Amino acid sequence: MPDSKTPDFYNIEALLSEDERQVRDTVARFVDDRVLPIIAECFEKERFPEELVPEMAELGLFGPTFTDYGCAGLNNVSYGLIMQELERGDSGVRSFASVQSGLCMYPIHAFGSDEQKQRWLPSMAKGEAIGCFGLTEPDGGSDPGTMKTRAEKRGGDWVLNGAKMWITNGSIADVAIVWAVTETGVRGFLVEKDTPGYTTRDIAHKFSLRASITSELFFDNCKIPVANELPKTSGLGGPLSCLTQARYGIAWGGVGAAMACYREACEFAEQRVLFGSPLSHKQTIQLRLADMLRRITTGQLLALQLGRLKDSGDMHHTHVSLAKWNNVRLGIDIARDARDLLGAGGISVECCPVRHMLNLESVITYEGTETIHQLIVGREITGFAAF
Repeated sequence: MPDSKTPDFYNIEALLSEDERQVRDTVARFVDDRVLPIIAECFEKERFPEELVPEMAELGLFGPTFTDYGCAGLNNVSYGLIMQELERGDSGVRSFASVQSGLCMYPIHAFGSDEQKQRWLPSMAKGEAIGCFGLTEPDGGSDPGTMKTRAEKRGGDWVLNGAKMWITNGSIADVAIVWAVTETGVRGFLVEKDTPGYTTRDIAHKFSLRASITSELFFDNCKIPVANELPKTSGLGGPLSCLTQARYGIAWGGVGAAMACYREACEFAEQRVLFGSPLSHKQTIQLRLADMLRRITTGQLLALQLGRLKDSGDMHHTHVSLAKWNNVRLGIDIARDARDLLGAGGISVECCPVRHMLNLESVITYEGTETIHQLIVGREITGFAAF
């Protein structure tokens, strides 16, 4: 019989290896035992649960696909399952791990010098050093080609001027991966905390990602040594390749959020009696739950195949765009419908759908809006860029 409550309607469990199942189950226990008991209060009080970072590091959740520098050496499907389970807890927790791994450790690993890798990757894998990724600017949005942050070489130093906005982990990061325009194109730089001329400011009063730190970064004649330049970056290809890594995890995360909302909707529908019978006995409710399950199953299969393509080296960035678009869209639609199904109580932070719904309003926008990913797929179909 299909498992409709987990949900695993197509027995995706059988498509996973024993190692992949163990990784998923380990992270699921962490989410159930450590994240879910505190996350509603964190969301309500606008607090990132920093106390979870050492535990996440102990589980090997940072840079888990790397085989060196003290990382776990997992495959990409396992990494996706980690992101799925973390987002089942909260987008803010998944975002932290996603930024640490895909947007910070990845560019150091891919574009950094041996000295930079030795300096940062082991401590980041242990959660002893935290990173952030500075690409988005106040006036940039979906067009990073309009970047205004500049880096000018002066003797043995680079001098940065500009600002970045909507930066996850910004104020708690020990190092920022900052992208700036130089005379030879866009390049990446490692800007360490407390560097003179580098300041941060948290963005408050958010109604989304409240359990996550979001900051502005400012560079005012910020002088960094030439040794802090990522030597293997030139042009926008560098930062965009980092976004591909992070978007991959988001594609799995959208499914995790949807699974959490679906489970709560199913439980409520079974317990809530209206007009003499449980909601789950009503035709309209069954139709809505069936549609949620259809979407989740589609997203699970899409994410799994995306992971297999990534592990085989056959994944293209347009594959990631389709998955991010599809799976975050299904996540936000299911969260909204589950919130409605729960009735008036559904607006309470004690119920997970409204929290996931609000979080996904950000996830559907950041690291490529839904429209941008639709147009990326459209360009692949037609050969014409309609941005």
